[in-house]
Amino acid sequence: MSNVTLIVLCAGNSTRFGLQAKKQWLRIDNEPLWFFVTKRLAKLYKFDKVIVTSSQNELKYMEIFSEDYKFVAGGDTRQQSMKNSLEYVTSEYVMVTDVARACIPDEVITSLIKSKEKADCIVPVLNVSDTVIYNEDTINRDKVKLIQTPQLSKTSILKNALNTNTEFTDDSSAIKNIGGSVLYVDGSIKSKKLTFGNDIKELSCLKAPSNNFFTGIGYDIHPFEDDKKMYLGGINIDVPYGFKAHSDGDVLIHSVIDALLGACGAGDIGEFFPDTDAEFKNIDSKILLQEIVKFIYNVGYEIVNIDLTIIAQQPKINPYKNDIKKTIASLLEIEKQFVNIKATTAEKLGFIGRKEGVAVQSIATLKYYDWTKK
Repeated sequence: MSNVTLIVLCAGNSTRFGLQAKKQWLRIDNEPLWFFVTKRLAKLYKFDKVIVTSSQNELKYMEIFSEDYKFVAGGDTRQQSMKNSLEYVTSEYVMVTDVARACIPDEVITSLIKSKEKADCIVPVLNVSDTVIYNEDTINRDKVKLIQTPQLSKTSILKNALNTNTEFTDDSSAIKNIGGSVLYVDGSIKSKKLTFGNDIKELSCLKAPSNNFFTGIGYDIHPFEDDKKMYLGGINIDVPYGFKAHSDGDVLIHSVIDALLGACGAGDIGEFFPDTDAEFKNIDSKILLQEIVKFIYNVGYEIVNIDLTIIAQQPKINPYKNDIKKTIASLLEIEKQFVNIKATTAEKLGFIGRKEGVAVQSIATLKYYDWTKK
């Protein structure tokens, strides 16, 4: 059994990245970046355990990709994500890396592991070749090092070092703060950190996303309820009845949400917004759709188009079709031409034909966000 655990930190919000998708969800061929990085590192050494951090609202989605790793909800800071992960580490040593360093050479990992017994923390560094100015004064560049990850530490010492409210930007700084020893080994220029959108052009190990398209089907149905406002596709329909539901009952938007989640393989509306949760009682379904659209873009997809079929004996749909189309297009952040709405009756058959409710079927098409064109 190995005495080293690998932690891959992937819970960041990518606030400085500046692209539509979060950096950890950029697709490398068909794999999200976090999965590409984790798989590659896990093949280089037989780790005791591989732990991957995620933001809370993406945790279940990450778990779909692999059963080989332990997934842990990260915190608001890098340090809190590390502390959350370290709760599951039982090995003598732990290697911590950031998903933003996607192209770490094999020899860096090998060097860290071979040196693990030589200090409390083993750190890859780069020497500085340019002149360095600090507070307008020139300083000796031979005294300056650029710190990289991954860093390999003694688990007990790292846990102790992080038992503080002081925030550190890397593991070695925390360990130095409690008097621990740090050994510097050669890093690599190839381990460049992906911080800003333009940085990705310098990471030669990353393939472009595949050209695959993904289709999802959504279906929802709701009975009528008297003396309630009706909302369909985010539009108030002028009738004296609405839909019986936990939320506002917008059957069209609920159908669209399921189609979008189906296309990216993320489950269904009930997993995100359970009807047992009081938070969603009578909620405006447009808010729910906005949350799902944000999720879709964050995890590396673009919405191509949506096709809707409304099955209703009543109310009359045609007077509202254009307004619904405009609203849905705006919520999906796509052009109106990529939203199609069809309306049909049930030919007086079944509960829809008896004018007791409405059903909507949606088909959504997604593709990967193409970061190579940005």
